[in-house]
Amino acid sequence: MSRFSLTLSRGIARVTGAALGPYQTAVIRIGFAATWLLFLLREFPHRQELYGPDGPWSWALGRQLTDDNHAFTALMWFHGQLWFEVCYVLAVLASAALLLGWRTRTASVLFMVGVLSMQNRSVFIGDGGDNVLHLMSIYLVFTRCGQVWSLDARRAARAEAAHARGERVPADRTGPVLWAVSGLALVTVTLTGRLFHNGWLVPALLWTVWAALALEWAVARWARSPQPRILLDVIASVVHNGALVVIMAEACLIYATAGWYKIQGSRWQDGTAVYYPLHLDYFSPWPGLADLMSSSGTIMMIVAYGTVMVQVAFPFTLFNRRVKNVLLVLMMTEHAVIAVVLGLPFFSLAMIAADAVFLPTAFLLLLGGWAARARARLVRPGGGDHTLPAPRAPKDSEDLDGPEDSQASAGQAGSAGSEASEGSTPGRVGFTA
Repeated sequence: MSRFSLTLSRGIARVTGAALGPYQTAVIRIGFAATWLLFLLREFPHRQELYGPDGPWSWALGRQLTDDNHAFTALMWFHGQLWFEVCYVLAVLASAALLLGWRTRTASVLFMVGVLSMQNRSVFIGDGGDNVLHLMSIYLVFTRCGQVWSLDARRAARAEAAHARGERVPADRTGPVLWAVSGLALVTVTLTGRLFHNGWLVPALLWTVWAALALEWAVARWARSPQPRILLDVIASVVHNGALVVIMAEACLIYATAGWYKIQGSRWQDGTAVYYPLHLDYFSPWPGLADLMSSSGTIMMIVAYGTVMVQVAFPFTLFNRRVKNVLLVLMMTEHAVIAVVLGLPFFSLAMIAADAVFLPTAFLLLLGGWAARARARLVRPGGGDHTLPAPRAPKDSEDLDGPEDSQASAGQAGSAGSEASEGSTPGRVGFTA
């Protein structure tokens, strides 16, 4: 009984003591933000047909649809070309900010609003990757995904270095300005009856995040003891770790359901299912390459059976790191091939980003080292070394191999409750809008 109690106490301390998997959450933040940003930029010339108020799916039809399914979309708050252009540009800027890790907490919320607004406006546009992006944009709001590989982490490292040298760090002004502007927008759309018009879940989440940011700032400014700051940090870590488990479970559920559904199909059973998409005009950007791949019935059968086996087996391999890593490489390679052969780049990018949550920490650190050296080579010829301080090494860094081993790495902690801001000091909860 004492051994069980000791194990339980260690697990509780692990979950509440730090936000786990900092590199994994940073990778999925970068992956999904890049996927949505590239999609918005590629479709910029066609944005009117996809989501515009005067497109084929008109504003009146969009209003009728959202009134019926109670889906959240900011594009239905106002009718007009100007409002649509503002929302589209804000979605692009929020994606770029999340990609770079600038004011990650606010950027993740705006990113979610942009994704939900566009996708719920025209639900008949997109593919399976949009569904993954739709869900992950919500989950990212609950994570502390800017602990590493972000401008927030760089700003926190610089502030900590300045404090160590005894220098005075200027107070953060950007965070309060973002918080005030977002609060004014929330008050406006709430009082006009637009925010809660089609439901309460997403609007309640927006108000909760806004109030949490205010609470963090108030505690950092006026709390006389460390207990309130510690409590906020514990709550933020628990929420982050819970969201990380949900993201991993969601990825496993996607592959498990896809694999078991394929098993029931006769074309997958006889090994010919892959052949038919390769000969559809919509999925054949490179007809010659598709013909080359489909010229061998043996290859088609191996690909079909291999796809089913990998998808069904993957959730069960999370308890074996080596087998899991092998299947992870196979699945990512498969998605890369789908992006090229079937012309579905954004679907493949979304799935690869979801798979990245299972990548080993050691491999991600290796990639980060390569990226840092490549950046150093680019900036040094400009006259001097402009490299930035490296993030602190996470404590007890381990692989994030699945829900049973979420003890990846504590990572570089920002200020309590979220990513540290410019005015944060060690042990303080900075204003993190």
